[in-house]
Amino acid sequence: MLLHYPLFYFCIMNKAVLVLEDGKEFWGNSIGVIGSTTGEICFNTGMTGYQEIYTDPSYYGQIMINASVHIGNYGTKESENESDSIKIAGLVVKNFSNHTSRYGDIGSLQDFLEKDNIVGISNIDTRALVRYIRNKGAMNAIISSEEFDTSILLKKVKATPSMEGMELSSKVSTQKSYTSGDENAEIRVAVLDFGVKRNIIRCLNERDAFVKVFPMNTSINELMEFKPDGFMLSNGPGDPSVMLNSIDLVNEITQLGIPVFGICLGHQILALSQGLKTIKMHNGHRGINHPVKNLINGKCEVTSQNHGFVVDIKSLENRDDIELTHLHLNDNTVAGIKLKNKSVFSVQYHPESSPGPEDSRYLFDQFIENIKKRKLERV
Repeated sequence: MLLHYPLFYFCIMNKAVLVLEDGKEFWGNSIGVIGSTTGEICFNTGMTGYQEIYTDPSYYGQIMINASVHIGNYGTKESENESDSIKIAGLVVKNFSNHTSRYGDIGSLQDFLEKDNIVGISNIDTRALVRYIRNKGAMNAIISSEEFDTSILLKKVKATPSMEGMELSSKVSTQKSYTSGDENAEIRVAVLDFGVKRNIIRCLNERDAFVKVFPMNTSINELMEFKPDGFMLSNGPGDPSVMLNSIDLVNEITQLGIPVFGICLGHQILALSQGLKTIKMHNGHRGINHPVKNLINGKCEVTSQNHGFVVDIKSLENRDDIELTHLHLNDNTVAGIKLKNKSVFSVQYHPESSPGPEDSRYLFDQFIENIKKRKLERV
């Protein structure tokens, strides 16, 4: 049984160390549970939404750095989870607060981390760490509050598999189909679950769609037994290029003539199913203020993003059957595509998120309108 001491006592009593794959060390204090954890280290620049980040299945297997200085100050709330548990492999923060500032049924972040056995470290210079990763690029790391011989820790982190070439969606995809919404609704959407966030399902329900979430390895015949009016390809973790069965399945789905909407990993798998390529990024896009330009209407959106892989824009050259619809304005990477002459489109970012504005929610409306249009054509 873990004892709960005041935060200053907790920090004094328990030290922790972060060791990067190249040997760089950062020393601080333990948060969460005592132990060790490995994974690819990444950072998120959002000033809010830490609970949504930690429970997002797309972060499975990664050690998260919060670039925002103060973490834990507004506590945790069950309704703000994006899945049934914390999915990050470990946590790195600057100032960790065990005091919560909101009223109501609010728990502390420390208790939240302990519940899911998450190892973390606080009181390190996260600004220096983020700058280091931005320069050096993505790499594996280890956090430990039980072993402090860094030569031993370095051997462990070097033995950790690279995120590139790793399939992780099977670790977070549902094992059994489930439904959400009004069964008598006129619109039925099949969600292929690569690591779906709860708010994606909620956004579909809010648009009067009855949703059935399927395991990622579901056959096309089983999907069609649901008689879907549309397909949602969800977000998720890992390297999309090694998900050959999913790529083949999505290719089959695009040939049915049924509207399709892909988000994040779903977007990448859709691209791969059409012969495009994906590449691993230097350090990825993770935050809630990423500017994206809609090339169709010329408008710009403030978006929430979380990905370490991206569709290679060079593979779009000379493809008259695929249209580049959205462009990330920070680095001119692919942020959205559409299959010409088909109701099939996808985006690299998260339109279900609310990074202050709700600039991208129109994409769900567009998906529903595509479904309604097809239903009218079939009458």
